[in-house]
Amino acid sequence: MLDRELHTMASRGDAAAIGALLTKGASIDARDESGRTALLLATHANQIEAAKVLIDAGADVNAKDAINDSPYLYAGARGHLEILKMTLAHGADLKSTNRYGGTALIPAAERGHVDTVRTLIEAGVDIDHVNKLNWTALLEAIVLGDGGPRHVAIVKLLVDAGANVNLADGDGVTPLQNARKHGFADIEKILVAAGAR
Repeated sequence: MLDRELHTMASRGDAAAIGALLTKGASIDARDESGRTALLLATHANQIEAAKVLIDAGADVNAKDAINDSPYLYAGARGHLEILKMTLAHGADLKSTNRYGGTALIPAAERGHVDTVRTLIEAGVDIDHVNKLNWTALLEAIVLGDGGPRHVAIVKLLVDAGANVNLADGDGVTPLQNARKHGFADIEKILVAAGAR
């Protein structure tokens, strides 16, 4: 009962209630029916204070739910930057992967979360990690991005950080070929300047 209440308060972001429930003996990493911990529920709702209370109390930032999301991975994918930074400061597993076999960097790049991508690069996430779709963060930023300012900025960040600009997708199509196919001229310029073929 306490655990279920903890999950509810985490989703609502009631930091004071979370502290009280933990004091009463609620299990910090208890799972709901989908395998989610209170911290993951707080992360889903981007409840920063609730996440802080839970993390400070020792919640596992790498605890995965039934679909392989953890607070760290979800915060990265959704661009919940404050929570992401807290997970990184408390032992986030940079090598952990989501259900697509991707690191947090890949969906962050795809969704245009510039600051998140910068934060993950600085944290040391493998820039050239290839997911189950045979895509890297660079490829996802191009193939699934919109070619607008945010995705251009992300491509630049990845290239500046040393991403392999010639690492092709599963069909052998390179980032440059993908950028040309989509008509993303600004991204094409960045890739060409970095020696892309």
